[in-house]
Amino acid sequence: MHTTDDWITTPLTRDLLRGALDLERTEHGVLPHRLPAGARAQNTDGQLAMAESQPSGVRLALRTRATVVELDTLPTKRVYTGAPPRPDGVYDLLVDGRPAGQGSVAGGRVLTVDMAAGTADLAEGPVGTVRFAGLPEGSKDIEIWLPHNETTELVALRTDAPVGPTPDPGRRIWLHHGSSISHGSDAASPTTTWPALAASLGGVELVNLGLGGSALLDPFTARAMRDTPADLISVKIGINVVNADLMRLRAFGPAVHGFLDTLRDGHPTAPLLVVAPILCPVHEDTPGPLMPDFSGATEGRMRFVATGDPAETAAGKLTLNVIRNELARIVAQRAADDPNLHYLDGRELYGESDAVELPLPDDIHPDAATHRRIGERFAARAFTDGGAFADRAATADDDGASAP
Repeated sequence: MHTTDDWITTPLTRDLLRGALDLERTEHGVLPHRLPAGARAQNTDGQLAMAESQPSGVRLALRTRATVVELDTLPTKRVYTGAPPRPDGVYDLLVDGRPAGQGSVAGGRVLTVDMAAGTADLAEGPVGTVRFAGLPEGSKDIEIWLPHNETTELVALRTDAPVGPTPDPGRRIWLHHGSSISHGSDAASPTTTWPALAASLGGVELVNLGLGGSALLDPFTARAMRDTPADLISVKIGINVVNADLMRLRAFGPAVHGFLDTLRDGHPTAPLLVVAPILCPVHEDTPGPLMPDFSGATEGRMRFVATGDPAETAAGKLTLNVIRNELARIVAQRAADDPNLHYLDGRELYGESDAVELPLPDDIHPDAATHRRIGERFAARAFTDGGAFADRAATADDDGASAP
């Protein structure tokens, strides 16, 4: 039996992490970021700052003979005023690629968000520990996927045997950007967000830039993607632009062109898939802004409502149907000179019949079962023969991609 004297503390360094674009030194340890420091310096939006610090798709990747692993972290929990409480974030353990356990860390900081007032208050809290014991003997590859929806500072890693980074698996890197749906909102755990499921089915390494509330065609996000090694790239555009009521059709088209131009500056030949929004009935033909509806909070329900006027689409206000038409037009125009550019209508991933069977619980975000369906359908359409990401040796990007 091991005692604390036998434990080895391993520094938490960049080579032990996958899926993060930056690692910030903090008072307590290190904080993984999904946007680099330069992009964060140009951002003034608290929602994006919170979203990019939540490590969706970020995981520790270790090779070790250890049978016990302890990870000390300082999480930041979110509480929304008037909304039902949120569960603690989930850590998923994989051993040699197979699910082998889950855990959570209680305590930590608490960020109280008042969506109606537009305020957020942070209260300090203690460091906690997630522990995985009884792991198989012998050398093995371990992944600990961090909670996709909970900012997580990494404080200490302890094991009962030495650990090192898992060798590069040699898989293609898939860089994806999208909204809270891609971030994993309401998924059951970090390995069951739809991008994580699709990546597993497609046999690729995921870098997930799904940013809740923040897929807004920001130039600094495009530049971060431009500068990130990748073999496959996808961008899922639309829902945040509508529900934030951020721009009109006149600005949307050029912004999409500019975003794609920037991606092509860094990845001129990589397969690039533009994904239009999944079905979202409240926004199909009704513009934003989107507002929370707390009328069912006492029963544990929270919903959202679109507050725009459908008649305003004639003046350029955006709806999901308007955005799908514009994205299809832009991709068709550009594809004449860019054979590696592709388009996918999100309603192929979740459409009208799915909404009857698996309605969106809050009218915006898919639940765990729907994440699985979207991930499976994306993998079937993107990674199989004839798909945008089908494994063709000639499609590998020429930038020497290696896992970030």
